[in-house]
Amino acid sequence: MRYLSTRGHADRKQFCEILLEGLAPDGGLYLPESYPQIDSAALTRLRDVWKNQGYAGLAFEVLSLYIDDIPSGDLQALCLKTYTPEVFGTQEIVPLKPLKSTGQAQPDLFLEALSNGPTLAFKDMAMQLLGNLFEYELARRGEELNILGATSGDTGSAAEYAMRGKKGVRVFMTSPNGRMSPFQQAQMFSLLDDNIHNIAIEGVFDDCQDIVKAVSNDLDFKRKYKIGTVNSINWARLLAQVVYYFAGYFQATASNEDKVSFTVPSGNFGNVCAGHVARMMGLPIDRLVVATNENDVLDEFFRTGIYRVRGTADTHETSSPSMDISKASNFERFVFDLLERDGAKTKAIFGEGLSRQGFFDLSGDARFAQASTTYGFESGRSTHADRLKTIQQVFANYGVMIDTHTADGVKVAKEHLNPQVPMIVLETALPIKFAATIVEALGRQPERPVQFEGIESLPKRVLVMKADVGLIKAYITQHCD
Repeated sequence: MRYLSTRGHADRKQFCEILLEGLAPDGGLYLPESYPQIDSAALTRLRDVWKNQGYAGLAFEVLSLYIDDIPSGDLQALCLKTYTPEVFGTQEIVPLKPLKSTGQAQPDLFLEALSNGPTLAFKDMAMQLLGNLFEYELARRGEELNILGATSGDTGSAAEYAMRGKKGVRVFMTSPNGRMSPFQQAQMFSLLDDNIHNIAIEGVFDDCQDIVKAVSNDLDFKRKYKIGTVNSINWARLLAQVVYYFAGYFQATASNEDKVSFTVPSGNFGNVCAGHVARMMGLPIDRLVVATNENDVLDEFFRTGIYRVRGTADTHETSSPSMDISKASNFERFVFDLLERDGAKTKAIFGEGLSRQGFFDLSGDARFAQASTTYGFESGRSTHADRLKTIQQVFANYGVMIDTHTADGVKVAKEHLNPQVPMIVLETALPIKFAATIVEALGRQPERPVQFEGIESLPKRVLVMKADVGLIKAYITQHCD
């Protein structure tokens, strides 16, 4: 299995090379040269693996299709080490919750619970594996890695909890100053481990993401200081997320003839891009529904064919803050496939045109229609008022409390229901992470896991910094030399 850049670079690399690298040398994102195909017999075998070996066994089988430079026994051990009930709280790891009222025969839809990990957000599903992969590969090479990341809320804490104490790894995590929930900030800034560095950037998430990409594109600095990434621009993280689409499908169906649809709350497009990969492999997915909040760049594209980046002043601060993003970095992977893997065209759009013009327009390209017809994408938008109403309705009708991002997903999912096809909404976080909005909607505090009692009052370590690439480089240099 070899990997290529979405922007046409000539290199072809193996999995462990791109695991530590992040962005390709030309600024593109890595994808496999082709997606492994799952026919009906293979799908039956994977269903049996799910039933008999659980999530860790399924993860090993799916990852093995993409990773051939880690010995099979080692990869299996890494999956077994990562996906345990002790870490994720349940035997199923990602149990499916039917949303149906008392006496109702069939559920209206399903929630796939992805938020039972150490930081109570879906990012743990991939980040826990990524931490173990990093530690394994760095030990094999006798090297160190400096991780530079950007977070709008959940990636940062998931990465830091996965990497804290890991040998050979330092984490430099940027976040938009004051724009995360108090719980999210406390989760990150209360970690005092020597290898964890929190940097609050004066700006929005897109400023943080731009800094990460700028540093990654400085190849001399990247090589000298061994800079890697944990954002979903890292293929390994996205690949790990593909597994839970298979797990959700097997739980919702009895036969390979059945299809399901997924609705995914999405800001950076990584979570739903994993669904796109699963669908390209042959998993019987009918629709992939992208749910956005008021920062509706992705919804606008799927409705119009126009992808228009918002500026800092036009990026809304919302009650589903992990999706307060106007530059969906993973979107490049899907557009690359949509454009029939034309690296030159993708480079022209993302590497040059987008930075110069702030938008691109595919509405006149005949291939844009394939986003829906061939690739199954639909979309919708949710607002603060929608979130409050949805949280109230789900609690009243089903007795289930959901967080604000999952509420965006449920609201949009209900606009795309097909009675013949089960709809699965990917749960993104537990409600405690966004307690203020839950109190506003329901008049009560969400449950708080005992390990997080009093977290907001713990000592914190964070450095506030201007959105300046040079300052970030200087800080990394200071702590690595």
